[in-house]
Amino acid sequence: MHQIQLRTIAFVTPPLAVRHMLAIRHNHLLKLVALSVLLLLDMAVLRPAFAVEEYLLTPGDVIKISVFKNPDLTLDARVSEAGTIGFPLIGSVPVTGLSLQGAEKKIAQLLRDGAFVLNPQVNILLTLAVGNQVAVLGQVNRPGRYPIEGAGGNLTGALAEAGGIATSGADVVIVTGMRNGKPFRREIDIVNMSLTGTTADDIELRGGDTLFVNRAPMFYIYGQVQKPGGYRLEKKMTVMQALADGGGVTGKGTSRGLVVHRRDAQGKVKESSTSLDEDVHDQDVIYVKESVF
Repeated sequence: MHQIQLRTIAFVTPPLAVRHMLAIRHNHLLKLVALSVLLLLDMAVLRPAFAVEEYLLTPGDVIKISVFKNPDLTLDARVSEAGTIGFPLIGSVPVTGLSLQGAEKKIAQLLRDGAFVLNPQVNILLTLAVGNQVAVLGQVNRPGRYPIEGAGGNLTGALAEAGGIATSGADVVIVTGMRNGKPFRREIDIVNMSLTGTTADDIELRGGDTLFVNRAPMFYIYGQVQKPGGYRLEKKMTVMQALADGGGVTGKGTSRGLVVHRRDAQGKVKESSTSLDEDVHDQDVIYVKESVF
């Protein structure tokens, strides 16, 4: 009778250091997976609407055009104000309002119809996208053109890119452009929007929009005041507040018999007496007389 010998197989538990290292690797892998998911969600969901819209060519854009196996037809072209580009053999080509793919098809068709190239394969690269920019002009710290993407796509972002409104700028921003093929114009009070939290006024911008900040309304004061000169006119400002901006009346002056020079509807300057509680108008000139006593 044969004896069967049983062997016991012992499972060795990994040392504590090894288990700790495996746990670290596992946690690191989970973090990488989570980060990848967040990035995908950010790209698919959180990307702004203007970033996924198909770009349409506009005057001022610069494009690089090449035709496969035809290096002599390669050129850099700027879209003219008339919305056209000049191309060898086929002349002027209207491209404004076309996508890059649409412009490629149009140039290829013209080359084919003219029997210049048998089977043209046209490729267009956008090198300067003026249509994807907004112009910020007037009383801002850094006037110029700025990409919509860098500005976040809205009004306040574009103003921030331009360094904000200068101290000489008005509270109102004028936005002009095109919407659905029609001229668009809107005046937005930035101060009121910020104080009331009216986010609807922080409008979405489109390529080619222009933001203009006018000079702030001013008034001028001279005569017997401590600091004669020009000052920014605040909303609902009175003559008394204007005198305070000018440092007050001097020892020789008087607040009685104040005179204001104001333009009428025809643009003529009229002189009249004023009182301390009267409102000051844009471009008013206030004169403080010398006391007779």
